[in-house]
This record gives sequence, structure tokens and C-alpha cells, in this order.
Amino acid sequence: MRKYFNVTGLCTPDKHYMVDISRKLVQIQRLVDRGFYFTINRARQYGKTTTLVALEKTLADRYLVIRLDFQVLGSASFQNENTFSLAFASCFLKAVWIADKESAADSTALAELCKREGERDCGLDLRRLFQLLQNFCESLQKPVVLMIDEVDSAANNQVFLDFLAQLRYYYLERAAQNSAAFHSVILAGVYDVKNLKRKLRGDEEHKTNSPWNIAADFDVDMSFDVDDIAGMLQAYESDVQTGMDIGKMAALLYEYTSGYPFLVSRLCMMMDEKLGKESGFASEKEVWTKEGFLAAVRMLLMEKNTLFESLLEKMEAYPSLKQMLRELLFAGKEISYNALDPSIALALMFGFVKKQNHAVVPANRIFDTLLYNFFLSQQETQGEEISLASQKDKNQFVLDEKTLIEAVV
Repeated sequence: MRKYFNVTGLCTPDKHYMVDISRKLVQIQRLVDRGFYFTINRARQYGKTTTLVALEKTLADRYLVIRLDFQVLGSASFQNENTFSLAFASCFLKAVWIADKESAADSTALAELCKREGERDCGLDLRRLFQLLQNFCESLQKPVVLMIDEVDSAANNQVFLDFLAQLRYYYLERAAQNSAAFHSVILAGVYDVKNLKRKLRGDEEHKTNSPWNIAADFDVDMSFDVDDIAGMLQAYESDVQTGMDIGKMAALLYEYTSGYPFLVSRLCMMMDEKLGKESGFASEKEVWTKEGFLAAVRMLLMEKNTLFESLLEKMEAYPSLKQMLRELLFAGKEISYNALDPSIALALMFGFVKKQNHAVVPANRIFDTLLYNFFLSQQETQGEEISLASQKDKNQFVLDEKTLIEAVV
């Protein structure tokens, strides 16, 4: 069975057509080698989990890598320090056994964790948990790297802030007194945990000062460039032999998606699996052309998928963000980039926009069109002069299922 394009969950090289991310892994490994603690915060379906799994394999020879997922813990685990510490210990133990059974068997600190994990309401608080974790790190020959995926799923409570504070304390202690601690810590999620006040509820505003001010900057570009996309298409072409012009197709995919991983893979999947004779294309060769690509774009913009739903949910959750995007799209308002503006920070964090020449612009043509059509369909925009004018002025939008205006702004 040949590989396929995947847009749900983890991508693996043996099953899926994938972009080669080895160059990105080299950049991330450099941060790990330097002992940095950092956060990978990118928008939904941007390849964070796939990157962490690949990084884990890359680091395995030199480090003991413990990879956790905070979604597994569930909200009940964050009721207090004891329940969190026990839940964390349980997940940590399982991850250690998976990563290195020999290290797990030889560690007395891990044995103590096992004992504590089995005793509910044992009074295991964060301070004692981190003492045991410190002992564990000290007992090993390899440095320990801790990865936590979906870390922002836990960000709505004080226990999580206290957990970050402990990580910060041991990070500083490591530098000041050369004490054992995690060599590197990587937190992955959508929300930047340095700005947790945006996730905390109003009645917890006094708890919004994040202790995660030790994090190194993470500037690795996780989007795909034209060469990345071309490499993935070359692997596909070797299997299927459509006769496509790989360079032109890669350029089209980048032009419309700006390399957003989900959008690239979704469009490729649609051309591979959903476009055929019923869509008016006689062969795979006809599908993998500009006409086939544009048909896939129309199909994508008409579908209801998890990424689009997530984007629209974020707009409804943050009215100021919605208003800013509406002004950007409908009024054609030029918005200067300001790192301290909360709405701009949110729009960047969720992937709606990007920085370009000191201004804020839509992240890609797909999102541009999606949001434009969304606002156009809203009752509040019907009949307004600004809406009617924007229909005439905008020249890159899909306005209905059959119409694609191709000119580039």
C-alpha cells in the first residue's frame, strides 16, 4: 500500500507523504544542546506533535527524552498540588519506561516516585515532586530532556503556574549551583505560556504573572517553503507518476497557503483522493494542474474542517480580535505591527495574520478568503456600504463555489 497525505494527528515517514523537516530539527537540537528551556507555540495543526516525535528520535542517542502530553492528565488532575503531582508522576513513570527501561530500573528516585504514585492523598506536593525529579536526573548518565505537548490545555489554573515556577527555580539553581535538573525543557502548545493572562478567567486575574520568563526565543520557521513542498511532491510523483510540473505545483501551493502545514497537506489530499471524473477531470494528470489545484482550493474553502472551526471559535471568544480582522479585511485598514497590542498578539498566535514590512497582513490567501467570506455572510454585514465596496475591490477571493478570482493583490 502506497503512502498518503495525512491531516489528522501524527505524521510518520513510513505511512505518509511528508516534508523533510531535518533542517528544522537541527535548529531545535541546537537549542537543546545549549540547555535552553523554551516554548514551541504555533497555531493549530501546524505540525507541533509531529516535530516533537521526530525530535525525540533525533535526540535519543545523547539524551533521555521524556515526552508527555498534558491532555492525558485531564482537568481533574489540576485540582490541587497533590492530585497534579500524582498524575504527573504517573505519566512521567510511563514515559521513562518507554524511553529507557534500564534507566527506570536503576533509579531509586524513580522507585520513590512509584511508591508515591500508588498512595493517593499522600501529600505529594510540587516541592517534593521536583526534589524526586531532581534526584532522578542526578542518578542518570544521560542528561534528561523533558517535552510536554498540549501544555496550554492546563493553563487555566494556579497549579499549572506553580508547576512552571518550580521549573524556573530548578533552572536557575542549575546555573547558580551546578545542581542536577532537566537539561532542557520544551513546552508545546498554541498559547504562549509567557502570556497566560489571556487564558485565565476573569476571577483569576491576580494570578496572571507567568513565571516562564526564563524561556529562550524560539525562532524556528515551522512553515513549509517551496523547496520543502517540492520534495514532498517528488516522493508522491515517484509513486503515482502523474506527470505534474513539480516546481509550478509547489509554487502554487505556497502562494495560496504560505506554507501552513495543514493547508498544504489538505490541498494535496484533495487532489489525490477527491478530484476525479466526477469533478470533471479525466485523469490524474489533469488533476495535478493549475485547474485541478484551483478546484481543490474551492473545495477546501467550502468544507467544514477542524482548523476552520477552531479559527472561527477563536474570533467569537475574543471580540476585539474579531473586530480587528473585520477592519483589516473589509475596511482595508492598514494595521501597523505592534508587539504590545493584545489583538495583534492573539491574531499572530492563532495564525490569522503574519508580519510583513512592519504591518499586519492575512497569514495566507486561504485564510484571507475564508474570513472574508465569513464576514460577508454575517447578518451584520449585509447591505452595509463597506461590504458592497469590498466585494468590488477585493480581487483574490472565492465568493462562491464556482468563482475564483485569481489575480494576486
